[in-house]
Amino acid sequence: MSELKDIASQVRRDIVRMVHAVQSGHPGGSLGCADFLTALYFKIMKHNPDFKMDGVGEDLFFLSNGHVSPLFYSVLSRAGYFPLTELNTFRKINSRLQGHPTTHEDLPGVRVASGSLGQGMSVAVGAAYAKKLNNDDRIVYSLHGDGELQEGQNWEAIMFAAHKKVDNLIATVDYNGQQIDGPTNLVMSLGNLHAKFESFGWEVLEMDGNDMNAVVAGLENAKSLLGKGKPVAILMKTVMGKGVDFMEGSHEWHGIAPNDEQLKKALAQLPETLGDY
Repeated sequence: MSELKDIASQVRRDIVRMVHAVQSGHPGGSLGCADFLTALYFKIMKHNPDFKMDGVGEDLFFLSNGHVSPLFYSVLSRAGYFPLTELNTFRKINSRLQGHPTTHEDLPGVRVASGSLGQGMSVAVGAAYAKKLNNDDRIVYSLHGDGELQEGQNWEAIMFAAHKKVDNLIATVDYNGQQIDGPTNLVMSLGNLHAKFESFGWEVLEMDGNDMNAVVAGLENAKSLLGKGKPVAILMKTVMGKGVDFMEGSHEWHGIAPNDEQLKKALAQLPETLGDY
């Protein structure tokens, strides 16, 4: 587990450095989900950096809250999908690492353009259902922001997944209670998400998304529930900006880049474990 924690620390360093370099991007949610995506790519998923778009015989991951692209790019790069040095091109003209992941850039690891919030659930459900129809026994994973569940399209897909018994899907919600305009309970309350998913026919788990042991255990538990006729949702409690004390818990860091002094303070709190890019 210490190896995963070291990777997550380095990923967090990548995130703040990438966003700082271009004074643009979304550090808050990226930092909060770093433990989850590290565990997924370095422990849980069966995947191949020799990327093939169809993903036959592999586990698939779909990022719905595409604004956390700094996290996605860091993890993909450190998992071997493309060179670490390419992280230097984040959000620059003609870069493959745009602010929201796109497919026309042909970036290995990216199977769908994301960041139009509320659409990732439909994509993940469709991909998982396709695997079932094709007798491909692998798993589909997805990550969603809690705020984006305010979009109605999610609930059509959630209903479809239960109706079609799409039981090879694990959809994780970054349940940090924050979105761009403020706390979710003030912008548009989500109510009891656990009860809502259950009432739509899903198995529902909850886990601490900023404790690596809990993340690994939670994902393994979710896998054990697959194949029983129901899709699985994980409500993952995280802290926006986790790992950088002055960013933690504030929606203001949803989409603001640190200045030079703030970057220095952030990096002082994040051990360099694998070497900066």
